[in-house]
Amino acid sequence: MPRSPPHCKWSTRNKMSQAFNKPRKRFGQHFLHDPHVIARIVHAINPQADDHMIEIGPGRGAITRPLLEHLRQLAIIEIDRDLVEWWQSQHLTNLVIHARDALKIDYCALQTDPQRKLRIVGNLPYNISTPILFHLFEHLDCIEDMHFMLQKEVVDRMCAAAGSPDYGRLSVMVQYYCEVTQLFDVGPGAFTPPPKVDSSIVRLRPHAPGTYQVDEPVLQQLVSQAFSQRRKTLRNSLKHWFSAEQIQALGIDPGIRPEQLDLAAFIKLAQAVTTP
Repeated sequence: MPRSPPHCKWSTRNKMSQAFNKPRKRFGQHFLHDPHVIARIVHAINPQADDHMIEIGPGRGAITRPLLEHLRQLAIIEIDRDLVEWWQSQHLTNLVIHARDALKIDYCALQTDPQRKLRIVGNLPYNISTPILFHLFEHLDCIEDMHFMLQKEVVDRMCAAAGSPDYGRLSVMVQYYCEVTQLFDVGPGAFTPPPKVDSSIVRLRPHAPGTYQVDEPVLQQLVSQAFSQRRKTLRNSLKHWFSAEQIQALGIDPGIRPEQLDLAAFIKLAQAVTTP
């Protein structure tokens, strides 16, 4: 393909058009385009006019524009500066744009009305979806619910029950923070460019405060330690925390592996660490 003459420069509009139409690999962008899938997602979210909703990574607006049809106002978080510029050029009066990194936002600071908790939605970049989730878990006091498009493998792990092959640290901790519902799967053909994996829509509803009486950092450390050596039995993987006799005294078999232990049992172990 011949190069443009040295004196030929793209206009700002052309640059914005290219940014809008060409997904960025470094941001893990895969733009949703299937109208049937879009309609199912919006129906699952069930937006109400006065909802305080925030969309992470709006991309080309596949979900953004249908949501705007239902909402008095929608906030979006976008890190891609060219896409931010494009959204600003749309002059949508009911759209609030936060040109920021979703991993660095204090979400509760965005809550303008203490009577209305945030509803978070988004097609999360698959390469950083788990860090975003755990960052959001730090702000659950101000979040009503979350609906995300994620890699199906990740959603399978989030929903997995003890004893299943997908069960692990992510399963325990996500289920500690939220009620998890896998809604439906989405194939690669619904995106441009098509990802190499299937996707799923998941709903997360934070548990009521005080649902689990446990020292959260202790639980996190204990679960992380257990699954860092998941093929070992509890007596071995948690030997720096408990003796086999202490585990047995809690009504837990020290000879089982961590993937056989449900959330309630992990909480019992964490409570035992902090109980005098």
